[in-house]
Amino acid sequence: MNRFAWLLDRLAYEPRRNAKLALIADYLRTTRDPDRGLALAAMTGGLVFRNAKAGLIRSLIAERTDPVLFALSYDYVGDLSETVALMWGSSGPDAGEETAATGHNRPPLTLPEVVDGLHTAGRSELPRLIASWLDLLDETGRWALLKLITGSLRIGVSARLAKTAAASLGGVPADEVEHVWHGLEPPYLALFAWLEGRGPRPEATDPAPFRPVMLSHPIEEGDFAKLDPAACTAEWKWDGIRVQAVSGRDAEGRRVTRLYSRTGEDIGPAFPDLVEALTEDGALDGELLVMREATVQSFNTLQQRLNRKTVTAKMLAEHPAHIRVYDLLVDGQEDIRALPLAERRQRLGAFLSRLGAGRFDISPEIAFASWEALAAARADPASAGAGADAEAVEGCMIKRRDAPYLPGRPKGYWWKWKREARLVDCVLMYAQRGHGKRSSFYSDFTFGVWRQGEAGEELVPVGKAYFGFTDEELVELDRYVRKHTLNRFGPVREVRHGRDGGLVFEVAFEGLQRSTRHKSGVAMRFPRINRIRWDKPPAEADRIEALEQLLPPGAA
Repeated sequence: MNRFAWLLDRLAYEPRRNAKLALIADYLRTTRDPDRGLALAAMTGGLVFRNAKAGLIRSLIAERTDPVLFALSYDYVGDLSETVALMWGSSGPDAGEETAATGHNRPPLTLPEVVDGLHTAGRSELPRLIASWLDLLDETGRWALLKLITGSLRIGVSARLAKTAAASLGGVPADEVEHVWHGLEPPYLALFAWLEGRGPRPEATDPAPFRPVMLSHPIEEGDFAKLDPAACTAEWKWDGIRVQAVSGRDAEGRRVTRLYSRTGEDIGPAFPDLVEALTEDGALDGELLVMREATVQSFNTLQQRLNRKTVTAKMLAEHPAHIRVYDLLVDGQEDIRALPLAERRQRLGAFLSRLGAGRFDISPEIAFASWEALAAARADPASAGAGADAEAVEGCMIKRRDAPYLPGRPKGYWWKWKREARLVDCVLMYAQRGHGKRSSFYSDFTFGVWRQGEAGEELVPVGKAYFGFTDEELVELDRYVRKHTLNRFGPVREVRHGRDGGLVFEVAFEGLQRSTRHKSGVAMRFPRINRIRWDKPPAEADRIEALEQLLPPGAA
C-alpha cells in the first residue's frame, strides 16, 4: 500500500505527460503481482466496491470530528479524500497501540489485502475495517486509501495513459493492449505475462466482448486544405449516447447479446428492447436514441431511459429505444475493423438488411462535393437530408473512406464539425468552489436570465458552467465573487445580482430543452462561459423569452 500511495502522490503533483508515463511504467516494472495489476485496475477504473461509497467515508469522519469543522474544512480543501486524510485523528474508539506515528505505516498494509477486504467485507463490518486501516496509515496512505475507495483518483491519469505505460513494458503499441483489455480481469496476470514475454497474447473467450471505440478530433480550419472531399464521407452527428451493440454465441450455442456504453459498461439491462432485437452475430457502433413515429426525439427524452436498473412496460412503450448505426466492427465471426470504412459501410448495409427493420438503421451519408457544400448542409440539416430529425443533429462527422477502425483517438482519420454554438447573455447569480486544483477558487457558476415575476422583474437560473475561461480570468472571477458575496449557503455563495449591479456572462450552449426540474422551465446542453462581459450592465442581459424562441418546435 505504501508504494501505491507514493505513486498516486507523485502522479498528482506531476504535470508532464511523459513523466507520468515513466512513473507508472517504473512502478509496473518493479512491483510484484498482484499489487501492480490492482494498481493498474485502480487507474483504469477497473475496481468497483459495492458497499464502499463516499457516504460511508462521511459517516466515519463524522464520528471523529465536529461536523461544522468538517464542513468548513471540506469547503476550503475541496476534495473529500484529502480533507478526511488530513483531519483523521488517531484517538478514535478503535485505535490502539498499533496506531501509526507521523510518516510511518505500521503494520504495513498491502494493496491486495485492502482490495480483498473491500470486496468481501459485509456492509456492517466495513466501517470498522476502514477505520482500522485509516488508524494505521499516515496522511498520504489515508489519502490513497480513500481515493481507492471512492474511485475518484483525480491525479491527471487517463485509462489510456495507464494502458500506454503498461504497453511499454513489452514494447508493444498501446492499441494492442486496448484490443485485449476487455477480455481481462484484475490483477491482469495474463497481460503482464504476455508483455514480459512469459506467456502468449491473451485471447478473449467472451462471445460478446466490448471493443474499444474509435474517437474523432475537432476539425480545425487548416485541416480542410489537407483533405480531399472526394476521399471523405460525411454523416450527421446525432445528439444521443454512443453505444456498441454486440451479439454472439457461447460454447453451448446460446445467444449472448450486450449493449455497451462508450467506456465498456454493460447497459443492456436498461434496454431489453434493443438486446432482444439484435439477433445476428456481430458488433455495431452507433448512437443510442429514442424514436417515435420514425422521428428522433430530444436528448431530454432519452434521459428518461438512462441509468435505470429496471424498465417498465410503460417506459418501453413511451420511450422506444433505437440505434442509428455508424459502423460495423464484426460481421458474423469476422473482425473487419482493419478494412477500409467504405467496405465496412457496404457490409453494414447488408448486415442491417439481414437484421430487418425495427430498432436499428444506418446513419445516412451527407451528399457533398466541396467543403462549402458540406458547410451549407451543416448550417441547415433539415434541407440537407436530415428532415424532421434536424433538431437532433449536433453537427457532422467527416471520415476518410480508407480509414480502418482503430481504438482511441488516432489522428488523420475522423473529424467532428459541430454546429455553431448558440449565445445568450446571462447574469451571474451563485458561485461554488471547484475541486482538485481548483479547490481554492470559486469556479462553478450558476447564471440566469430575466423574466417578469409576480413582484416584477426577476432573474431565474438557466444553467451552470465551470469552464470556458482562462486561469487568469479564474483569478479575477474568484476575486469578484469574494468581493460581491451577499449570502452563504454551505459551499455556495450568492453573488450580487440585480438590474443595477452584477456580472454578465456570454454563455455558449449547444441545445435547449424544456425542463420541469428548473425554475426557468428550460435546460441548456453543454453550457460554457464564452466571454466575460465586464462592460455590460446586468439590465441588458437576455430574457427568458429569447431562450424560449430557441426551443425545438413543439417544446415551446
